[in-house]
Amino acid sequence: MRRRFGSVRARATLGATLVVAVALLAAGTAVLLSLRANLTGQADAQAERTARTVAAQLAVGTPYGDLSSMDDDERPVQILDAGGARVAVSEDVERIAVSGADGAPGEAGEDLDPGEIDDDTRFADGSATVDGESAGHRFAVVEVHDPRKGPLAVYAGAPLGAERSAVRTALTALLVGFPLLLAVVASVTWLVTRRALGPVEAIRREMAAITASADLGRRVPEPDTHDEVARLARTTNETLAALEASVERGRRFIADASHELRSPIASLRTQLEVGAAHPALLDVAGAVEDTVRLQRLAADLLLLARLDAGEAPAPGRRVDLAALAREEAAHRAGVTVQVEPAGLGRVAGEAGCVEEAGCVEVAGSRGQLGRVLANLLDNAQRHARSAVTVTVRRETAEGRRWAVVAVADDGDGVPEAERERVFERFVRLDAARGRDEGGAGLGLAIARDVAVRHGGTLTVRQTPEGGALFELRLPVVRGVSS
Repeated sequence: MRRRFGSVRARATLGATLVVAVALLAAGTAVLLSLRANLTGQADAQAERTARTVAAQLAVGTPYGDLSSMDDDERPVQILDAGGARVAVSEDVERIAVSGADGAPGEAGEDLDPGEIDDDTRFADGSATVDGESAGHRFAVVEVHDPRKGPLAVYAGAPLGAERSAVRTALTALLVGFPLLLAVVASVTWLVTRRALGPVEAIRREMAAITASADLGRRVPEPDTHDEVARLARTTNETLAALEASVERGRRFIADASHELRSPIASLRTQLEVGAAHPALLDVAGAVEDTVRLQRLAADLLLLARLDAGEAPAPGRRVDLAALAREEAAHRAGVTVQVEPAGLGRVAGEAGCVEEAGCVEVAGSRGQLGRVLANLLDNAQRHARSAVTVTVRRETAEGRRWAVVAVADDGDGVPEAERERVFERFVRLDAARGRDEGGAGLGLAIARDVAVRHGGTLTVRQTPEGGALFELRLPVVRGVSS
């Protein structure tokens, strides 16, 4: 029972039924009160009309026996004098009882002049007994000054049987109709929510099956609609696709990392085993080279792991890209650094970049950005024929200011079809290239990941001479004049 009423379907049905029940109860109460007030008003009008007709006759001295409306059993009339004694009553009327009325005319009646009728009418509920049968009536009381008898009070009643019968009929209809209407509302809501939540249940079952089978290649069914459920299904499938791609990248990363680590470890072990057996044959330089290569590969894998874990650069740190480019190019042969405009990024003591020179600073990690430039320069030198050029400049695009570092070489360039693939991990376009010469294929992947973490981009295109041109774009830090 708890599980059933804990479902969205059951709660929606219960909620809709309760809301409709409250609305129907309020509407039914309003209808009954309005009906009763309307019928009571009609009875008041009838009683007042009869009372004033009789009062008008008394005002001109008409004898009691000649009064009209005194022979109508459905509209009983009685006349009381100043002492409360009944001086006239309708035919066949045995008793009239009026709630909250003492019967005698009030002070208003005593103040009336002979032949004058009081303008005010009092109304009260009561009963009249005719031929031994009592029935509820609505009475109107009108005071008049009879020229012969003095102040009199005329009581005229209108039957309430029709009003009470109509109210009872309406109440019966409501009591019978409300449960039927609530049952219809509950049934329709149950069926509609079942149809609406059917795709959600299908998505849940498929997700449960995917979890049980660990098959991320499966997808949840997408309903042929344009509502929230369809968007939920599409978003779920997009999440599954991203998760599948992430898991697949992780598997490839582990496999490629294991493969890349196996080679230097095996080479180093072989050299050490040979050196242990034959010390004279130990290749110390080769062992050191394999150790350095292994160290670099481990550092690359560690940095990629930190980037994948969401590591972001520390906020508030500024880096001068021009100075950083010069530092990275200082110990490399054949690398030229150009800054546009001339003098951009000059250092003036501890003040950092000179704003008057149009300094370009970016926010981020100096170590990680230095790693990006180092990887780009290593890649450019590996493929250049003779020269590598680094250009640092500012650009404004779409209302934003960017710092651009362009690294160009005079090599063969990157084929257009491979310009995105070069940023994948463990990708080396030249499959025949030796590992020691070509590296593990992680440099460009690390460079792009760091650029993205710093809010920028890293792309590759072709120079006019046909070489490769890598462009690093990072947002200029605010507060520096342009």
